Amino acid sequence: MPFAFPEGLAPEVYPLAWLVGRWRGEGVIEYTGIDETPFVHDLVFDHDGGPYLRFESTLRVRSAAAADGEGTPGDDEPDTVWSTETGYWRVSSDRPEGLEDDRHALEVLVTDASGRLSLFLGVAGNGRIDLATDFVARTSTAAEVTAAKRLYGLVEGRLMWVEELAAFGRPLGSYASAQLDRVEGD
Repeated sequence: MPFAFPEGLAPEVYPLAWLVGRWRGEGVIEYTGIDETPFVHDLVFDHDGGPYLRFESTLRVRSAAAADGEGTPGDDEPDTVWSTETGYWRVSSDRPEGLEDDRHALEVLVTDASGRLSLFLGVAGNGRIDLATDFVARTSTAAEVTAAKRLYGLVEGRLMWVEELAAFGRPLGSYASAQLDRVEGD
């Protein structure tokens, strides 16, 4: 199926056009001090014609009752929100020296409902996005996260991602990953 640019998408974000839409899939969180935790990830990239993409991300884990098999029969929907993020993705008008012609510099602003704001810088091209935090700010009650890296890739029509985190005095290490499918018909 040939790719069509979403209607009204600003040309500045054409390198990110393949992200636009709804995605859903499963993944796992596993970090020092956190037991392996499976989750369902809902991710939406949309636009209003401005030179950016908006996004909303929600990770949900199963409630303790559902995980113990005590949930309502047939109810396989996770019901505990682990994290919610919103933000904006922009293709930078600055082109760093040495950046390959088929890659584009990115600026990604992420707000987490738990009290954290992260500015990621990175590059996109050929169905791959590499991001690393340039700045992390947090409220006094937010988890002590000091840095993060994210990798997104389009592999055989699926959106796959991994995240590394430096938190709670620990160095950057594997935190979470997921495989998402495009949700059609929305």
